Amino acid sequence: MEVLIGGSMGLSVLIAVVLIIFILSGLKIINQYQRGVVLTLGKFTGVRQPGLRIVIPIFQKLIRVDVRSTPIDVPKQEIITKDNVTVGVDAVVYLRVIDSAKAVLETTNYVYATSQFAQAALRDVTGNVDLDDLLSKREEISEQIKKIVDSQTDQWGIDVENVKVQNIELPQDMKRAMAKQAEAERERRAVIITAEGEKAAAQAVADAAAMLSKIPGGINIRTLQTLEKISVEPSQKTLVVLPSELTNLKDIFTK
Repeated sequence: MEVLIGGSMGLSVLIAVVLIIFILSGLKIINQYQRGVVLTLGKFTGVRQPGLRIVIPIFQKLIRVDVRSTPIDVPKQEIITKDNVTVGVDAVVYLRVIDSAKAVLETTNYVYATSQFAQAALRDVTGNVDLDDLLSKREEISEQIKKIVDSQTDQWGIDVENVKVQNIELPQDMKRAMAKQAEAERERRAVIITAEGEKAAAQAVADAAAMLSKIPGGINIRTLQTLEKISVEPSQKTLVVLPSELTNLKDIFTK
């Protein structure tokens, strides 16, 4: 009798432990940045909001979906532009899940699917523009890619928030040609700046000469000042060419 009672108690404890484990296994925590898609016997039965949620073990399955903005790197694609230049282009796509149920039910892996579609859109758009437009109109090209990808991912419950074309890798020979062009442009600007400086200096000298010519004896005074500066270095031999206005200085001083 005691053995029977002991066996019954042991079985009761075992059942209680199993029942507790069963209940605890049905408790699920959904973080604030997640949503829980519930499948009951394989059929979609609802979306659970953040917090402590209960599902029926064995019969129900909870799939957590991250609804935060997620960046996806689009690997470098070898592109032939409209003007037949081969370049390497990569990008980044920012997406967010807006419908958790569709993200789970409509595609096996929405991140991978979006990445693959973004690669195809990147090749299509950049392959239809010239290299100059690709380099100068990145924002417009990024917007075109965003519209194409977003139109496809809507059916997966995904919102494409932004697309950014990042690196554009040019062929080595084109890099050298562009470097030479940039160097030539810098030299051209330097020549222009030097010429403008010389022009300004010449204009200043002309203005000063015009002003001195209006003053009686102004040119002579300026010439004498210059001679005075030259005479500071007596050890140097200096050839002085006097203007015609000073050729009568001898007559003036001998009177």
